[in-house]
Amino acid sequence: MADRDLQCREIITKAVCGKGRKFSQVSHMVSPPHAPTSILGAWVINHQYEAVKSADGIEVVGTYDINIWYSYNKNTQTDVAKETVSYVETVGLSYLDSKHRPATVEVAAEATQEPNCVEASISRSGGGVVIRVEREFSVEMVAETKVCVVVCQNCDDLADKEFEFDGGEETGEFEDLDPDLLDDELN
Repeated sequence: MADRDLQCREIITKAVCGKGRKFSQVSHMVSPPHAPTSILGAWVINHQYEAVKSADGIEVVGTYDINIWYSYNKNTQTDVAKETVSYVETVGLSYLDSKHRPATVEVAAEATQEPNCVEASISRSGGGVVIRVEREFSVEMVAETKVCVVVCQNCDDLADKEFEFDGGEETGEFEDLDPDLLDDELN
């Protein structure tokens, strides 16, 4: 087949045009109704969030509840303090296809590490509790973009040929591959 029979064609398709990931640690101050003597437990629950496109990447906008079980009155009584926290986490895009069509952008976020309390301590003033929370998000931007494919103008001579695509499925070549390892290298 001669090179003159080959031609490029542009196809518009939806594709992942941007990716990013961000790990963060944040501190929150919770003020229980009684001055705490000691912290008996702290946890984060009811996490809700959504992704929003921003000029600097993708913003993850969400809320979660912080619950603190504490003792007070010289360790003679206990109570649980609850506070709802709102946050906005801006996740930059480490990969961005500049040829995407901005009007078609859709964004998504996934909490790869749900917000989790890693430390709770009584504040220096003694009236509140300082909570350190870890969280991590992975974001994607999907949009229309152009891809270029090679097309054959005279493909009649290929119609009667049989093609075998050996993907290794029958021999089990790919059974030992770790898909997470491959995904990490692509990020």
